[in-house]
Amino acid sequence: MKLEGIGAFVAGGASGLGAATARELVARGARVAIADLDGDKAAALADELGAGSVAFRADVTDEAEVEAAVANAVEALGGLRFAVGCAGIGWAEKVVSKRGPAQLQPFETVVRVNLIGMFNVLRLAAAAMNDNEPDADGERGAVVMTASAAAYEGQIGQTAYSASKGGIVGMTLPAARDLSSRGIRVVTIAPGLFDTPLLAALPQEARDSLGATIPFPPRLGRPEEFAHLTCAIAENVMLNGEVIRLDGALRMAPR
Repeated sequence: MKLEGIGAFVAGGASGLGAATARELVARGARVAIADLDGDKAAALADELGAGSVAFRADVTDEAEVEAAVANAVEALGGLRFAVGCAGIGWAEKVVSKRGPAQLQPFETVVRVNLIGMFNVLRLAAAAMNDNEPDADGERGAVVMTASAAAYEGQIGQTAYSASKGGIVGMTLPAARDLSSRGIRVVTIAPGLFDTPLLAALPQEARDSLGATIPFPPRLGRPEEFAHLTCAIAENVMLNGEVIRLDGALRMAPR
């Protein structure tokens, strides 16, 4: 699809990978709806991006909030042809430690936000795209989901996070097949180590050390590199049902 003039929806779009994606979409001429649990931060980014950008507070795990955000985005932008899901959280805990078995509630919360929340965005964005007139390729829209390299090589303490991201990887192909008759594509990006707010709290020495574990380039990924890939996926109609690792050939060690 051509990004110029389309309506796009970015869940978790107020910071990190989502914010970079919103900025890149606007730079390429798209009109963007930024949805985030932090409504004030989303509104500030929409103001920064200027006319054609709108913001909504939405918890990805809340059916009504995401449904309202998508509906409002369609109304404000005049339609929706592209959606990117970037909302996610992490939790580190071993299955069994000196304290005993892992807590169940944090595991449930991570899966609910990262996996169920992603599916919530996917299903509601795709339903909105279903009303679009198909373009010359028969396409009505595309959705990009965010997994992680941890879906493949989860480290010690990452059972919850890896399970949630592995679930996104697992649902990519069947979702693409489900939506193929409607002309809606589904692709997932699995980033490696990226310079996001999650890593920003670490000392620079620790950040440099993490970056050095990446074969090439030997540095943390930049959010704008993730954003460039989301736009390339939107523009290439043959990309469908695939999970793309964006990790500089990184393969995570156990710890």
